Amino acid sequence: MTVSEKRLSKAIDTLKESGVRITPQRHAVLEYLLTTMNHPTADDIYKALEGKFPNMSVATVYNNLRVLREIGLVRELTYGDASSRFDCNTTEHYHMICDSCGKIVDFHYPSLEEVESLAEQVTGFEVSHHRLELYGKCEDCQKVETKKH
Repeated sequence: MTVSEKRLSKAIDTLKESGVRITPQRHAVLEYLLTTMNHPTADDIYKALEGKFPNMSVATVYNNLRVLREIGLVRELTYGDASSRFDCNTTEHYHMICDSCGKIVDFHYPSLEEVESLAEQVTGFEVSHHRLELYGKCEDCQKVETKKH
């Protein structure tokens, strides 16, 4: 059993334990998210699956993503533009985002617990979570820019 198959099996168990019905569309959305690391939009997922499910609507994709998010299998990433991105990696990690093409890449770094603790001390807030994003140009966009000059 591959890592993706193990993750899918574990995710399906989580759905069952949560009492969520596992429809073919929900299974396909979940499987797509688990096998892609490109942080797709709902529209990206819809386009990837429309050949397999011609009667599935974008609303169905959004509804499935909402359910998956609510039970903790998916994170919704919002970056100020109109469309959310979805990430099946729910472990603590951060994102590098390309200013040119919008590509998002995961990177792991030790948790910023010390920063959270200091923030609580200085502000009196109780920190619930944090998000770290770094921006720049991905390798592909750097190559394109180099070719232009």
